[in-house]
Amino acid sequence: MNILIQRMREELIRRNYATTTIHSYLKAVDHFQQHIDKPLDQVGPDDLRSYHAHLLGERKLAVNTVVLNICALRFLYIKVLKRRDMKEDLPYPKKRQRLPIILSPAEVAQLIAAASNLYHRTMLMTLYSTGLRRAELCRLKVSDIDSKRMMLRVVQGKGGIDREVPLGKKLLPVLREYYLWMRPQTYLFPGTVNHLRADKPITEKMVWQAVREASTRAGIRKHVTPHTLRHCFATHLLESGADLRSIQMY
Repeated sequence: MNILIQRMREELIRRNYATTTIHSYLKAVDHFQQHIDKPLDQVGPDDLRSYHAHLLGERKLAVNTVVLNICALRFLYIKVLKRRDMKEDLPYPKKRQRLPIILSPAEVAQLIAAASNLYHRTMLMTLYSTGLRRAELCRLKVSDIDSKRMMLRVVQGKGGIDREVPLGKKLLPVLREYYLWMRPQTYLFPGTVNHLRADKPITEKMVWQAVREASTRAGIRKHVTPHTLRHCFATHLLESGADLRSIQMY
């Protein structure tokens, strides 16, 4: 790791950025450096403009992904290198507002039933029943489940904020069945090392694959992602009469 990247890592840590954000920013800067093939402190406006166009035009990345890359570069040049003039050369791409894809309750039940095993089924039920983000599900620990209070604790969610969400009556029996089968130690959904189960968080990619596989098996033609289940959680609560403020807090 070169000195500048190390400085960026230290500055991110010093400002208490989330571990996932630090990883994403450093990865984005590393990809940028490989693309321009020159020292990062010798980059000019033309390099930034060319790379920005490359992300949107050639790689055709989603706008949110491009925004993350721009955020990483802005942090490097404005916060670390103190080159505030670079801000004008790193504009955020315009986002198109689109309505989220929502599954009906019947489609959600169909999706969960199509999961290939108890591991995947419990993942899908937890996503839908709690409205967790994909990264939050990956970091969920056994100790975060409070069955006596029927609450699930989300530690250091987006923005470093802790919150609690209700633990649904239908989810708890599934979690108990899953626990007796999997016997997770620290993380509720443990990952693998060398294809063997290990006490480490599952990767976000695995959660994505579980959802896509179940969607295909269920014959659902809508574009379903883990975040779709978060939208379904909020929409179905609203349709069942929950007040908007409570849903926002969850």
